[in-house]
Amino acid sequence: MIRLYCFGESGNSYKAALPLELSDLEWEPVYVDFFGGETRTPQFRTLNPMGEVPVMKDGDRCLTQSGAIQDYVIEATGRFGGENTDERREVLRWVFWDNHKLSSPAGMTRFLSNFIPESNRPEPVIAFMQGRLNAAFQVLDNVLAGREWLVGDAPTMADFSCCGYLFYPEPFGFDRAQWPNIDVWLDRVAGLPGWKHPYDLMPGNPSDRGLPFRKEALE
Repeated sequence: MIRLYCFGESGNSYKAALPLELSDLEWEPVYVDFFGGETRTPQFRTLNPMGEVPVMKDGDRCLTQSGAIQDYVIEATGRFGGENTDERREVLRWVFWDNHKLSSPAGMTRFLSNFIPESNRPEPVIAFMQGRLNAAFQVLDNVLAGREWLVGDAPTMADFSCCGYLFYPEPFGFDRAQWPNIDVWLDRVAGLPGWKHPYDLMPGNPSDRGLPFRKEALE
């Protein structure tokens, strides 16, 4: 049984959990109390010295970083990696792009905008990061014009990586209505058999800590 150490609010965890779920591999989520400081404890650092989620354990094998876990799913199942060598490289290109240009600023901006006290929020930093995000959204929206998936004719890890933060209801500068091609693409991802919202797929929800955000806010 694969165990994925994760928590519901983590978009990077979702990028690993979603393909695990869609691949029909046997797996289970293991809740990590990020907001309670668990990733900074010595015990967790023995699991991942980087102090981050997701972490995947499959027997004696331990992997960190969502892209590495996605690659493991591809090798284990033969799914979501593209139909040939050229598509495989294209999938990797989008995963790398997402990690640097989309998920990184999205995760930071969403955290700063929602999960720290309002009095401590660095508004100039948030505004700057939202500008970076808008540039990334534009790239993604343009590429999705006239196509169903980012690579080839079927969903791949490119799609699961780039959608990682875009199903969350907390405001961080992403409005689906402004990006019609992304909007339709997200509906297409959500229509895949077995798809689940991150707050349904993994334990942990802002409402557990008294915050108002629920997945219904995006529906």
